[in-house]
Amino acid sequence: NAEYGVPERLEALTEAIRTWDFPAFAEIVMRDSCEMHACCLDSYPPIAYLNEASHRIMSLVHRFNTPNVRAGYTFDAGPNAFLFTLNENVNELEGAVRGELGDVDVIRCSVGDGPLIKLHD
Repeated sequence: NAEYGVPERLEALTEAIRTWDFPAFAEIVMRDSCEMHACCLDSYPPIAYLNEASHRIMSLVHRFNTPNVRAGYTFDAGPNAFLFTLNENVNELEGAVRGELGDVDVIRCSVGDGPLIKLHD
């Protein structure tokens, strides 16, 4: 986003996480993901990591977020989507993904109890 650079984006993202502002978090992450992939396409030769399914997921999330932001996406260095949502929206979002893409692999992850430190005897 031309409005601010990486330090400002990182501060805004940190603030969204600190204050549990999921809509702000999701928007920052999605904008950052889109900007990174746009830069890849703007390189020479262009690098296209996203595929048709990636674009369908992006469109689905934006529809899912109408009228309220309830999900976000980012992508790895490839077409694989990472979706974010709150617990109360997980089943609905997964159903929407399967409705859009059919029988796809969905891996659910959530916040755990934190790291486990195992000491060796």
